[in-house]
Amino acid sequence: MRLHTTFATLMALVFVTTLSASAALAPGTFLDGTLDQNLSSNHAYVGQDVSLSNVTSDDGSRTVSGGHLYGTVTEVQSAGQGRPGKIMMRFTTLVTAGGARYAVSTTVTNMRVETKNNAAKEAGGALAGMLIGNAVGKTLFGGSAGGAIGAAGGFLLAHNNRQNINIPAGSVVQVQLNSIRRRQS
Repeated sequence: MRLHTTFATLMALVFVTTLSASAALAPGTFLDGTLDQNLSSNHAYVGQDVSLSNVTSDDGSRTVSGGHLYGTVTEVQSAGQGRPGKIMMRFTTLVTAGGARYAVSTTVTNMRVETKNNAAKEAGGALAGMLIGNAVGKTLFGGSAGGAIGAAGGFLLAHNNRQNINIPAGSVVQVQLNSIRRRQS
């Protein structure tokens, strides 16, 4: 009889824990995790697998702790003249540390993105523009204003040349759950 009571108590505890975890995992819940791979807007591709580990709910309840999110890159834009680098991703599967699987829809709300400093390129563009402008100005017009005009043009051209973005492995990524549904294992 005691074994039966212990077993029933254990099953009730598992049921209540599972029920409370899924109740707390509702649309609007924010989850934080660390990116498992490096991503760069000049190398990533649409459909590339991405994953987050050490996923934790950030509402203080610790409903999810040590889980994993799996998804794909949904949009990539390589940087260019007047076009900044961009990477978009979506996560579709949450696996908790206890092994429970959920089909989810998420929106990435925050992540650390790195870009290179454009100052050296802007200075180089201004210098090259000045040299070319000065040479053209003296040759064609016999004046000296070509250097200043060329420097301004070179700077603006270099300034408008955008950099690719990098998201290093280990970066913290925050997502918000849009929908969640428990999958049968």
